[in-house]
Amino acid sequence: MQDIRKISFSDLVKFLENHNEPAFRAKQIYEWIWKKHVFSFDQMSNISKKLREHLQKHFYFNVTHVSQNLTSQDGTVKFIFRLYDGKKVEGVLIPTQKRITACISSQVGCSLDCSFCATGRMKLLRNLESSEIIDQVVHIQQKSLELYQRPITNIVFMGMGEPLLNYSNVIRAYVHLTDPKEMGLSTRRLTISTAGIAKGIKRLADDNIKAKLALSLHAPTDEKRIKIMSIHAQNNLKVLHEALQYYYSRMKQYVTYEYLLLKDFNDTLEDAKALVKWCRKIPCKVNLIEYNNTGTFTGSNPEQIKIFEQYLLQHDIPTSIRKSRGQDINAACGQLIIQDKSIILKE
Repeated sequence: MQDIRKISFSDLVKFLENHNEPAFRAKQIYEWIWKKHVFSFDQMSNISKKLREHLQKHFYFNVTHVSQNLTSQDGTVKFIFRLYDGKKVEGVLIPTQKRITACISSQVGCSLDCSFCATGRMKLLRNLESSEIIDQVVHIQQKSLELYQRPITNIVFMGMGEPLLNYSNVIRAYVHLTDPKEMGLSTRRLTISTAGIAKGIKRLADDNIKAKLALSLHAPTDEKRIKIMSIHAQNNLKVLHEALQYYYSRMKQYVTYEYLLLKDFNDTLEDAKALVKWCRKIPCKVNLIEYNNTGTFTGSNPEQIKIFEQYLLQHDIPTSIRKSRGQDINAACGQLIIQDKSIILKE
């Protein structure tokens, strides 16, 4: 037997033909799976009982459940999702007046070890399937409609894991989420964030993936970045520059740089000058991120953050400060980690 959500549309058509069923049934089944998001063949009401029985003999659903959700004082909701094999990941619903954002995970744990990120303490257990990525969106959508009577407007791959190290499943999820016949979200409403996988950035361009690209930069020099992000050893600023130039030459889309401000480390005027120099390379914008406590660093004070922002703006670098959301439930940027005895942490 096989997970029905791993089968391609063309293979589903072949399966139906082999069972003397008309090909148009494939479109109906796909709509139930990817647009209506059912988790049972019995829910496919316009499919004959005989065909549903055939499907049940050959396929199954690996269902993702909500194990727990926590609501912040600011309205942010953190979800703990239990996967079919018992493993867990987290996702976040972030409401504002203008948008509803779903922050979703791409891996169980993470192979990277960025020193400011709680998820980096977890060992990578496995990649998420595309259906498990989409299930997070479906559950978050349901909660958004329940709490705020509004659907999701934006999706960010900024949860647990490195999206470009689970490239195939992330892109499959992206295709289903943006297909007009399925969830139908605008490609510009999705953001894929990376700690800096140069080969993956180039691959996004080669595959013409029109989601927004966000690079977790966090330091404007090789000397500083390597201290907080070990991945920088293989993806230094020169390598990233080449990948980003290639990306922009193909996509003509600006890149967002995520920049976490850490007190007395990367928040000085010299750092701001170096960041401006970096930003001149290709069209971009900068999101300045307040440090959310993970027990490792001290965040920059509000005055210094404002000074840093003003310097960038004075030098014509589009810049905004991303306010922390959900800190009181450990749902803010960098805080996602499964608090469970079954989780394996890095030594």
